[in-house]
Amino acid sequence: MTIPRASRRGLDSMAVGPALWLGPLLLVSLWGSSAPASLLRRLSEHIQRFQESSVLSLSLDPAVASLPKEGWLEQPLDPFNASDRRSFLQRYWVNDQHWTSQDGPVFLHLGGEGSLGPGSVMRGHPAALAPALGALVIGLEHRFYGLSIPAGGLNMAQLRFLSSRHALADVVSARLALSRLLNVSASSPWVCFGGSYAGSLAAWARLKFPHLLFAAVASSAPVLAVLDFSAYNEVVSRSLTSAAIGGSPEVGVGQSRGALVGGAVQYDRQAGAPLSVRRLCGFLLEGRGNGSRPGPYRGLRRAVQVVIHSLGQRCLSFSRAETLAQLRVTEPQVSGVGDRQWLYQTCTEFGFYVTCEDPGCPFSRLPALPSQLELCEQVFGLSPSSIGQAVAQTNSYYGGQTPGTTQVLFVNGDADPWHVLSVTQALGPSVSAILIPSASHCLDMAPERPSDSPSLLLGRQSIFQQLQTWLKLAKSRV
Repeated sequence: MTIPRASRRGLDSMAVGPALWLGPLLLVSLWGSSAPASLLRRLSEHIQRFQESSVLSLSLDPAVASLPKEGWLEQPLDPFNASDRRSFLQRYWVNDQHWTSQDGPVFLHLGGEGSLGPGSVMRGHPAALAPALGALVIGLEHRFYGLSIPAGGLNMAQLRFLSSRHALADVVSARLALSRLLNVSASSPWVCFGGSYAGSLAAWARLKFPHLLFAAVASSAPVLAVLDFSAYNEVVSRSLTSAAIGGSPEVGVGQSRGALVGGAVQYDRQAGAPLSVRRLCGFLLEGRGNGSRPGPYRGLRRAVQVVIHSLGQRCLSFSRAETLAQLRVTEPQVSGVGDRQWLYQTCTEFGFYVTCEDPGCPFSRLPALPSQLELCEQVFGLSPSSIGQAVAQTNSYYGGQTPGTTQVLFVNGDADPWHVLSVTQALGPSVSAILIPSASHCLDMAPERPSDSPSLLLGRQSIFQQLQTWLKLAKSRV
């Protein structure tokens, strides 16, 4: 199933970036201030590497099945223009060890804004759900990320083929091609899974192509595009005071940079995350009550040191000029989440710019929205007005938080800053929602751990029960 070396078009010469079992965690777009952006970017990469290495270590255990199969699909570069014959190679992974019959369900795990590796079909859901439901599990890497980067690089002429709509066209093409290649029965129900941006893709795939995709599970999916995402810091501030996750109302964050604190909240209790809310609050509260006024400042310094040390760094760059230079590089960068590509998607589709300009924001007032919009202009030549129009068009096309779809399950954690852009209440009998108390971004997708809360375990059980109901419905229709 692996594509011949001669036809890889130079992909083997590229270093393989960190692969994900989870699908990439959506980065906070703090592009207006390079230090927060760099910190969150490296933090995300660190967590992804840790989780993938944990998954791959299982393959060394004789009791565990071998690694899944890697494959490549030839996809049209422009699926909306039949006369354009250019194509690219899109990577996918297959785990068929639990597939009990050719008419069994197929779980399609969609990749988002980063590499997608074998762990995507080995651990966490949907892989954890496959044994009980007899499912074939497939992971599909997103175009322009990881190793699925078209020849020609990342210049503007190429990036015009990068969008959620192009990604959905790839899902359809892959669904049809893999059905033939893997000999999947025409009666097999296909269920899309995804987390974060990929969770939105899963919901939108069901919305736009219900005849091909039977259902979807969308975790931490920000289906509402927003230009100014000031609500992010509102949730961060609220989560820091939540005793359920180790927060405290005594924590003073007025001098804090939102990136460090936001990262601790967004990735709270994630495997590999160097800083939880409980640990951060512990640092900030040290010295309180004994006359030590610089306690919070000293605690914040300790928190920064912990994060920097875990990332293997001595310091982080504060240079906007350096950030601009990196974002202007058009050569493919397969390590990390694809900074240039994701910035392009925020500039042309989603916005998602986290700001702290509201008087009630407890963090540093940087970055401001104008400086973030300016980055789109400096890197891609896109005007601020065009970005606002793109955000409005995205919501018009997909429906924002009221998509007219069926058989989609939205899963969120109420400690996750991104849940405010998702669907947290049922939209009807066939669009369900689970809001897991005290859960962080995409935590429901992670492999089970002894430290998992009862509410998280209950949330996962609800996901399983919903899938059971849907698959019984699919079988009754055959």
